[in-house]
Amino acid sequence: MSSPIAEIPDFDLIRLIGEGGFGQVWMAVNRATGRLRAVKVIPLQRSGKVDPAGREITSITRLEANVGRRHRNLLNIHHVGKTADHLFYVMDLADDLSGGPARRGADYRPASLQSRLESGPAAADQCLDNARQLLEGLACLHASGMVHRDVKPANCLFVDGELQLADFGLLTEAGRNVSRVGTLKYMPPDGRMDTRADVYAAGLVIYEMISGLPAESFPRLGERGPRVADDRVLGVLVRLALKACDRDPEKRFGDAREMLDELNASGTKTAIRRGRKRLRLAAALSGLVAAVVLTVFVLLPGPPPRVHVNFVTHPFEATIHLDGVLLVDSHEQPYRTPCTVDDLPARVCRVVFKHELLPDDLDAGRIDFGEKRHVVGQWSSEE
Repeated sequence: MSSPIAEIPDFDLIRLIGEGGFGQVWMAVNRATGRLRAVKVIPLQRSGKVDPAGREITSITRLEANVGRRHRNLLNIHHVGKTADHLFYVMDLADDLSGGPARRGADYRPASLQSRLESGPAAADQCLDNARQLLEGLACLHASGMVHRDVKPANCLFVDGELQLADFGLLTEAGRNVSRVGTLKYMPPDGRMDTRADVYAAGLVIYEMISGLPAESFPRLGERGPRVADDRVLGVLVRLALKACDRDPEKRFGDAREMLDELNASGTKTAIRRGRKRLRLAAALSGLVAAVVLTVFVLLPGPPPRVHVNFVTHPFEATIHLDGVLLVDSHEQPYRTPCTVDDLPARVCRVVFKHELLPDDLDAGRIDFGEKRHVVGQWSSEE
C-alpha cells in the first residue's frame, strides 16, 4: 500500500485507488462519520509550465458555477479544499467492481466502465443503459456551455449502479479555439476540442462497449459483427457511434443532447419492453400461437421477414447497392461501411459495393439474408 502523500482535514487516507499525470485518488474515511469517500490530491507546486492545481480549481469553479444542481450522471463533488502543499477534493466513491457497494477491504477495485470492459463487451441492454446515462451527463455539461475534453471508459464510474461521468480537470468553456488536451486516442482527427469532440469520444466509448475492442480498432467489429447484425439494439448503437465519429465534424452530432435525442427516437427502450412482454405472452399461449401460425403460413404465405445485416469492407467507406439500388438511411444519406442496416428482407439480393477512391465495383454476389447476416467485401491489393 502506498503511503499517504498529504494530511487531509477530517479524512484518513486509506489506500491509493487511482493515479494520473498530475494527481492521485485515494480511498478515504471521514473521521467524524466513518463514511467512505474518494479524495483526489494534487500538488500545488510542480516543476514545468503546467499548473495542474490551478487548472483543476478553474475547472471545478466552472462546474459549480454552471451546473445549478447535482446531476445523477455526473460524479458528485462534496468539498474542495487546500492544505499548505496540496489541492484536494472529496467525491463519491465508486461501487466495487464485483457489483456490490464500495468497501474498505484490500480487494476493492473501483467499478469503472474500463474495468468492466476488461471481461469483454457489454450485453445489448447494458450498452443501451450505459450509453443513455453517459449522454445524459454529457448533455448537462454541454447545455451549460462546457466541454469535458476527456470522455473515456476510465472516466465513467458506477455509483449506486448508475454510470457517472467523472474527472472534470480538463473541463472548459465550449468554443472552436479550445486547446487540444486530453487522451489522444479519444480526440477527433480534426483537432477541434468543442462539443463535437466530446461527441466523438462518446461514440468511441459506445463502440468499445459494443465490440469489446479498443478505441484504436474503430470501426472494425471483429468477431462481434454477426452478433451486432442480429441485434436491433446493437445495430442502433453502431449507427449512433458511426455518426458520432464521422471524420467530418460537421456530419457529427452537434452536441450530446442531439446525440441522445437520436438514440431516444430510435425506440430501442420501447422495443426492449415490448419484446419482453411478447416473450411472456408467447410462453403463456405457446400452443395456441403455434397452431395459428402454422395455419397462416400454410394457407396465406406472407412476405419474407425483415432482418438486420452487417456490412464491412476493406477499405472502409464503401456504399452498398442491393439489386442495383443504393441503400440509404431515413435521412436519404447513403449507408457507408462498416455499418448495420436494419429492416432488410430475408431473401436473396445481389450485393455490390462501390468506393469513390477505387475504379471498379466489388460484386459480393447473391446473398441470402435469411441465412447470412454478415457480408464482408475486400478489394484486391492491385486496386
